[in-house]
Amino acid sequence: MLIDDITIRVMAGNGGNGTVAFNKNKMSLGPTGATGGAGGQIYIEGVSDLGALLRLRHSKVFKAEDGKMGGRQYNDGPTGADLTIQVPVGTVVHNLDTKIDKEVTKIGEKFMVARGGRGGKGNFHFRSSTNTSPKEFQKGEDGEKYTIRLELKLIADVGLIGLPNAGKSSLLNELTRAKSKVANYAFTTLEPNLGVYYDLILADVPGIIEGASAGKGLGVKFLRHVERTNTLFHLLSAESKDPIVDYNIIRNELGAYNPALLEKKEYLFISKSDMVSLAELKKIITKLKKKNSTVVPLSIHDSDSLERVKKILNIIGDKKVTH
Repeated sequence: MLIDDITIRVMAGNGGNGTVAFNKNKMSLGPTGATGGAGGQIYIEGVSDLGALLRLRHSKVFKAEDGKMGGRQYNDGPTGADLTIQVPVGTVVHNLDTKIDKEVTKIGEKFMVARGGRGGKGNFHFRSSTNTSPKEFQKGEDGEKYTIRLELKLIADVGLIGLPNAGKSSLLNELTRAKSKVANYAFTTLEPNLGVYYDLILADVPGIIEGASAGKGLGVKFLRHVERTNTLFHLLSAESKDPIVDYNIIRNELGAYNPALLEKKEYLFISKSDMVSLAELKKIITKLKKKNSTVVPLSIHDSDSLERVKKILNIIGDKKVTH
């Protein structure tokens, strides 16, 4: 199960209190109370694991360690341990209290989301010529506390789109080492799947149906993932009663969700082309070329058609390197 939208509470550590203490050694009288340790910070770190948010679903409150109280002999209290929350690359971190958003775009990228409180000063820091035995001390400051929403938007070089059962998962499995579930019924794929073709990340984006942009079916849950893909591979099943209608459904839903999606480079494939006659296939291609001139037949059982797909991917990969 993919968790791609979760709200959690983060609480940085509180600072430790300062200490009131005095030196008991003869000839060395005076205040020795030290400062409390700072509270631990909370960080967000980007990782490649698409399921990283799944580990957060059972613990909705994440707290860093508090700083410890200051020592008695000038020894400051230990700093509280930091807490790092790992999220998939492509996660947008929405701070619901400050209204500030920040995006995780790289593996290993790390930034603070809640600062720990400072430790309070011990009585050693309040000594003066007129107050040689101060009993004042400071309490540690509270750490920052925020409610944050983690929204995953997949970052992929190529997004595979199309109506359910168009063959997206099968193509992903053929091109990569992905192990997407494949079956001959609609909505087999209920969550995005990723695969890697050399240096390109391919994403199978499921659940787009007529009315998806208005919340029908899986609704906008997966449409937002299309926003983060650079190129679209649009698959239409050769077995469809009307491929033109199918094509328009997907394009209309993309445009209704975000018109900018219609500007992305789109390659059109007639999947399952081995399931219809050559004459019927030519009719389908002729009709669809009026919509998209890149249209080509595709069958995962035909090595030549798979090679055509790989050539396109190689071109995309070369452009990625040069940029």
